Amino acid sequence: MLRMSILEHLEELRARIIKMLYGLGAIFIICLYESDKLFEIFMAPGRDAMRRTGIPGADFIAIHLMEQFQVMWVWTPLVASLFLASPWILWQVWAFLSPGLYRREKKWAIPFVLGTAGLFLLGGAFGYFIAFRYGMTFLLGIGKGAHVLPLISIEDYFDRFVDMMLGIGVAFELPVLLFFLTLLRVVSPRFLLRHSDYVILAIVVLAAIITPTPDAFNLMLFAAPMCVLFFLGILLSYLLVLKREKRRFPWIAFLKWLGIAVALVAAAALIADHYHPAWRWPFGVR
Repeated sequence: MLRMSILEHLEELRARIIKMLYGLGAIFIICLYESDKLFEIFMAPGRDAMRRTGIPGADFIAIHLMEQFQVMWVWTPLVASLFLASPWILWQVWAFLSPGLYRREKKWAIPFVLGTAGLFLLGGAFGYFIAFRYGMTFLLGIGKGAHVLPLISIEDYFDRFVDMMLGIGVAFELPVLLFFLTLLRVVSPRFLLRHSDYVILAIVVLAAIITPTPDAFNLMLFAAPMCVLFFLGILLSYLLVLKREKRRFPWIAFLKWLGIAVALVAAAALIADHYHPAWRWPFGVR
């Protein structure tokens, strides 16, 4: 472990921040050149949601004079470059932290960068393809029966879009956070399991804040994957503890129960796809 003074730490932090900005700036210039295509990609979930509502005339509009310039030529390439530059930014974060780690802890560099960046991008993809689309469809279709025509400003849409993408992307970092808290001996798998009810409650509250709709379906659409990621983090922490204590993980029993769970979920999905519930025997009709 290296010993550095406070001034050396500040100098190293300054150098890493400058490298982050250089990488982010280079990707921003590339995204700026393709801002029109990126804007269409960002608007695709909203346009798909408007098409699903079936309301004729629903569209996006620009209200303020500078609205189109700010959204299309500033915020769109900036958000895109932030997602694309996330591996480089996380690598610089690790490079800043690594001098204070032991040699055996530095081997986690590549898994840290790949896992953190991968989960961040996976969270953004989940929000883009699933959560935001269903949320927008629900919100835009509320006034359909009252003949309300949705005309949404691109600035308002983009603010909601970015909030959800970044919020879900950061929330998907939960397994990495739990793993490194266990690595630093701050928490243990037993502690996490014992307090899992509080964590699930916190996840539901966070889902209520991040999701753009007040209905239970969209809330659970976000909360359910987060609960799965929480228990995935506990599994990774348990594997770390087993390795630390030189014990082996019972993979055969784990894979057996995992296969049973996957089979039950697949059977339930297949039944739900072919049958509708009924209140008399056989309690299901095609």
